[in-house]
Amino acid sequence: MPSETLQVETRSSPSESAGTVHSFANRGLFRHVLGFAGPGFLIAVGYMDPGNWATDLAAGSRYGYSLLFVIMASNLMAVLLQSLSLKLGIATEQDLAQLCRARYRRSVAVSLWVFAEIAIAACDLAEVIGSAIALQLLFGLPLLLGVIVTGLDVLLILLLEGRGFRKLEAVVMVLIGTIAVLFGIEVVLSHPAFGSMVTHLFVPPAGLLRDREMLYIAISILGATVMPHNLYLHSSIVQTRDYPRTREGKRQAVRFANIDSAVALTMALFVNGAILVVAAAVFHKAHPEVAEIGDAYKLLTPLLGVTGASTIFALALLASGQNSTITGTLAGQIVMEGFLDLKMKPWLRRLITRGMAIVPAVIVTAIYGSDGTARLLVFSQVVLSMQLSFAVVPLVAFTGNRELMGSLVNRRWLQGMAWAVAALIAVLNGWLLLQMIHPQ
Repeated sequence: MPSETLQVETRSSPSESAGTVHSFANRGLFRHVLGFAGPGFLIAVGYMDPGNWATDLAAGSRYGYSLLFVIMASNLMAVLLQSLSLKLGIATEQDLAQLCRARYRRSVAVSLWVFAEIAIAACDLAEVIGSAIALQLLFGLPLLLGVIVTGLDVLLILLLEGRGFRKLEAVVMVLIGTIAVLFGIEVVLSHPAFGSMVTHLFVPPAGLLRDREMLYIAISILGATVMPHNLYLHSSIVQTRDYPRTREGKRQAVRFANIDSAVALTMALFVNGAILVVAAAVFHKAHPEVAEIGDAYKLLTPLLGVTGASTIFALALLASGQNSTITGTLAGQIVMEGFLDLKMKPWLRRLITRGMAIVPAVIVTAIYGSDGTARLLVFSQVVLSMQLSFAVVPLVAFTGNRELMGSLVNRRWLQGMAWAVAALIAVLNGWLLLQMIHPQ
């Protein structure tokens, strides 16, 4: 008789934890949903990292609630792509990186691996800087020292994953809940115009295509929302559940994994929307030029007239940065193992993937200091934009391949929609990159 408690065998990596988290099969709908809860929240972390904070703050302070629609649209694209990613992992029992290695010639696979590693380093760069900024704001820690301190969270990952993958998921879920609660408080304190907020959530902003700067920020939101490393990560960690590896078992696993993903990404939508709403309510009229996270921290308490508002903001930033660095490290493992079929000791693998983020962060922070944090966050989003399509295109191609997917292959309408989203992301992010290189 299956145990009714969640039990996890100790594994050294997500790929080695396949089928180790009990999913409460045949124990009722709620218990089944609970058993699959977790991977979606690890993925949602990437949708509320410091890179998102920078773009959301700029959007809200400059354009009020107008760009809430862009956050909603970007989130819907993310839901679609993450659904394809988890379905790929469940249907093939391989992750996206492993399939790229197996299905493409070596030169192509190595190129995709390099792009993926650069993207992970860029993501971690923003996340490490975000955590360091939070430590500086909360405790007065010098930015460079804060970057080094945040690098020590690799030890936390070793400890948590050694105790079971479910423990790691639980910590991430608690941190996401903390971020959501803290920003919920900020939204209430900022007294937003709820009518205008709801309207702009569903109605595209007037003049979006005519206003060059607004379009630039809108595309930045898209670039910060759809994270390439999440596509690799989700296709791997969804396999940690112990669903039956049968046709019907896989169909049911896709169904419950999609529920987990949709709920988690809805929370990410709330957090990103809340950041923009707070910026719109507090800064749009008084300080429309606010884009630096440090500036927002300094202005929140005096503008709201509520003691502790800035501290709440910084605590949420710290939780966001730490959450994102954890999942970035996991994605680094999956990418390295999947593309290179490289097996090494867990602590060495963590140090390599973590070092790829910490070393650039230390160098850039030492050179630019606190004055370069906004440029650093924007730079990380540009790097992501440069390679995002190199993860999206293989994902859409694989999930539309009947030989690989079997009965779970994308239906024709879904495949058409997926290619349309892939094309839109490529065009818009390409436009963003051109604007960064040749601003007018």
